[in-house]
Amino acid sequence: MKLPEIAIKNHQFTIVIVMLLVLLGIVSILTMPYSEDPEVSPAGSSVIVIYPGASPKDIEQLVVDPIEEAIDELDDIKYLTSTARDGLGSVSVEFVSGSDPDKKYSDVVEKVNSIRNSLPDGINLNIWKWSVSDTNILQIAIVSDSANYSEMEEQAEKLRKRLVKSYGVKKADKWAFPKREVRVSLNLDKMSRMRISLNQVFYAIQNANMNIPGGNVDIDTQSFNIQTSGIYQSLEDIANTIISSDGKAIIYLKDIGNVDFDYKDEEHKARFNGSRAVFVTATQKEGTNIFNVFKDIKKNVSEFEKQLPKSMTLHYVLDQSKSVSNRVRTFASNLLQGMVLVGIVIFLSLNFRSSIIVMMVIPFSIIIGIGFVDLSGYGIQQMTIAGMVIALGMLVDNAIVVTENINRFLNMGYNGRDAAIKSTEQIAWAIISSTVTTILAFVPIILMRDMTGDFIRSMPITVVYTLLASLFIALTFTPFLASRFLKAESEDRSSINPLKKINAGIQRLYDLAIQNYYAKILDFALSHIKTVIICAILFFIGSLALFPLIGVSFFPKAEKPQIIININTPQGTNLDKTDEVAKFVESVVFSLKGLKHCATNIGRGNPRIYYNVMSRERDQTHAQLFIELEKYDPKKMPEIIKELREKLANYPDASIEVKELEQGPPVEAPIAIRIIGEEMDILRDISLDVERIISSTPGTINLDNPLSTSKLDLRIKIDREKAGLLGVQLIDIDRTVRTAMVGMTASKFRDKKGDEHDIVIRLPVSSKTSISDLDKIYLTSVIGFQIPLKQIASIEFEPSPQMINHFGLDRTLTITSDVLRDYSVADVTKQIISKLEKHNLPEGYRYDVGGEAESREESFGGMGKAIIIAMLGIFAVLILQFRSLSQPFIIFIAIPLGIAGSILTLFITGYTFSFTAFIGLTSLVGIVVNNSIILVEYTNQLRKDGKDLITAIKEAGQTRFRPIYLTTATTIGGLLPLTLRGGTLWAPMGWTIIGGLGISTILTLVIVPTLYKLFASKQT
Repeated sequence: MKLPEIAIKNHQFTIVIVMLLVLLGIVSILTMPYSEDPEVSPAGSSVIVIYPGASPKDIEQLVVDPIEEAIDELDDIKYLTSTARDGLGSVSVEFVSGSDPDKKYSDVVEKVNSIRNSLPDGINLNIWKWSVSDTNILQIAIVSDSANYSEMEEQAEKLRKRLVKSYGVKKADKWAFPKREVRVSLNLDKMSRMRISLNQVFYAIQNANMNIPGGNVDIDTQSFNIQTSGIYQSLEDIANTIISSDGKAIIYLKDIGNVDFDYKDEEHKARFNGSRAVFVTATQKEGTNIFNVFKDIKKNVSEFEKQLPKSMTLHYVLDQSKSVSNRVRTFASNLLQGMVLVGIVIFLSLNFRSSIIVMMVIPFSIIIGIGFVDLSGYGIQQMTIAGMVIALGMLVDNAIVVTENINRFLNMGYNGRDAAIKSTEQIAWAIISSTVTTILAFVPIILMRDMTGDFIRSMPITVVYTLLASLFIALTFTPFLASRFLKAESEDRSSINPLKKINAGIQRLYDLAIQNYYAKILDFALSHIKTVIICAILFFIGSLALFPLIGVSFFPKAEKPQIIININTPQGTNLDKTDEVAKFVESVVFSLKGLKHCATNIGRGNPRIYYNVMSRERDQTHAQLFIELEKYDPKKMPEIIKELREKLANYPDASIEVKELEQGPPVEAPIAIRIIGEEMDILRDISLDVERIISSTPGTINLDNPLSTSKLDLRIKIDREKAGLLGVQLIDIDRTVRTAMVGMTASKFRDKKGDEHDIVIRLPVSSKTSISDLDKIYLTSVIGFQIPLKQIASIEFEPSPQMINHFGLDRTLTITSDVLRDYSVADVTKQIISKLEKHNLPEGYRYDVGGEAESREESFGGMGKAIIIAMLGIFAVLILQFRSLSQPFIIFIAIPLGIAGSILTLFITGYTFSFTAFIGLTSLVGIVVNNSIILVEYTNQLRKDGKDLITAIKEAGQTRFRPIYLTTATTIGGLLPLTLRGGTLWAPMGWTIIGGLGISTILTLVIVPTLYKLFASKQT
């Protein structure tokens, strides 16, 4: 290994390279994007179809089925799901991880467009690509109880346009006001007397609003464009549309109806702190810094607020920059505290000059690592900062080993330059292999392909880059500094420093611990090999017995001062009734202590404000409250949630769910049981049984069964024979009823401002349509006679499903439930599954387990493969280094010891085995073997120097006792702040590594020498 010699001989070049890498990192810190969570964009798309007035069965047959069949032809589909409900259909497709999101989105668009003409007329179809950047970083409420909606909409549009022009804003939207339309209110009585059919009106408006260019004509030397009739320019033009003429008189549209601006039926309304409001939201462009984005946003919002009418006020509902600032500040604090703890350990354990050299590795390695994280396309967020904290305690290991070995060579009489070169070259391959084994534990996590892997990938990447940077510094810059500043002990003038006395005192403590305790324990172990091995096995088995008591979980709560309350009323409930429930919930919420504000949405979910929470689309039976508290208190939050649930539990005819935000990729619910079958009636019967099973299981709450209640639809039963005799076509009946009751869009009208409005034909309504309006409907026969609808049809009530779901093209019903804080989701799910296994399902029907159990199985399954790959990779590196099969096995004994220590620590601290704990365990595989490597390698070196087996084993253990505990202490010190203050997401991972590393270090110093003697004795 000539790298240290090259670095020292060409020290000017070494300094320049290191400074350039550090400068790259500094520039990255200043320019790279900052956000709260990783930008996870799975390959997936959703098709949303709005078809007012259509029942779930209509949506399923006319919209969902053809779209599903078209999309199902695509390759690499992971999940294909759909929902059909009143007036709304949605089809969602997720592709396997690793698929190109843009390519797959284009494929979905192509497939949907290929069957677009076969879908019903009058639908509103949208296709959107899944993206984490669609999460709103800003939500503003414009509040007024006196201004009308048109005035509020005008101000919301002005603000929206300002936000769109702001730096880093991808998109801005306005919400919660009824849209305006050109309403053509027809008088069916007059139309009947004049023998004008609905189709005549429909096509007359369409034909009169055509804009077909007339071309151009040359006259003499000039060319003129030919203007034809053109499109509507005003409402008067629409009213003067000619409907029919008999050669004597012309019938205009104004003769049979009124034309005016009106609001569409209210589908979504909102309040802020109980007052009427409209919302304006903004999303962030990928790759931008949220703090820079908000700097421009707040400037524009402040200017806008100054010109806002006095009848309106402006309020921030969501300002994600504050949350990101708190998150980054907390993690940065953890990082600085970890650096301080690592620094204390180093300064107390090494001489002053060595401590300074080792400490320089920390900022240099972290800054250089950040530079490469930026080049890899990642920003600063909780995963990358956590990666820095994890690497913090490990990145000094190489520098410690290098400086200690250089000190040893200096004390042997070498000059500074030769000592730095020879000592570093002697251990170069050892620290390289040690770093590689650590990195190999993180590489498989990087290669995880599911969404959880995408979510957490930036963390292991940060660790790998930081450790590689520390290795490069240790082999180049550290030897150069040591050659200039380190001196032999006799020449070390730093002895006058008070730290020298502390170092000497700590060294004496090490010596006393080695002589009085470790040496005696090691002697006993080497004399009682079988006893030691049996005790180690029993310890490992005993720790595994504790695992069921620990429990398994996925991702914890988000620990944010935000709560979401979902309100679902029975299907068929109108918007006013849902609003009544929402007002009751508001009255409870306003009594909370520490409430900051509350945003209420009725008719749909709140605009998306968290990366794994999807907003419910238009649904008059749904309302959602977004609550923000003044601050997050981990002790008070469970009490607040419990209080809300108790007060809202018994509201009649409504399901009210109180939910906390959670970390991790989106999961439909902690518990989700899918029942698959064809007949809706049978699915409903099964769902009621499953509902009873789940509700009777302790720990479940917020249970949701979409088919727990049925709804009634009005069915217009047509007498086909009578309709045929009177010459009325069935399609005309359907179209006329739809036009009369909910309206049909005939064309578009663009006003002078450039805003486009639908021209909607329908019956005149003073408020909401009622069943009596059906008596006003007349139909036109093929010979022009007007026939009342009631003459050829009767009205009946019939039950109808609330919604129809598909999973993989099959009809599916999903029953979901949350789990109380004090219960394990895994344990509750196991209890439910055991009960379901005893339940006999009808032939052709089955159940699947979704929710957290499904996601956990996918993610943990990937992690299981990751651990196996990591261990095989580490084993291969050890075989290459030691050229032996037995010695890598001896080194590997640290892994089960580390696992046992992790389980014991989680049991003591009370944390479950979460996904981040699994990440910690995977990381531990690469960390704990380093202590074993140090012991085995030095024992081999002593035996080569001619020492006998027992002497070599004892001397290696006693000599490496101090550096092993020093590197362990720095790793634990670096992780401790994140573990203690990182919340429920990072504490399990921190305790897994700390407990596993700490206990394995203690046991490794005894068991590895014991196994070494056992295998060496057999070989001799």
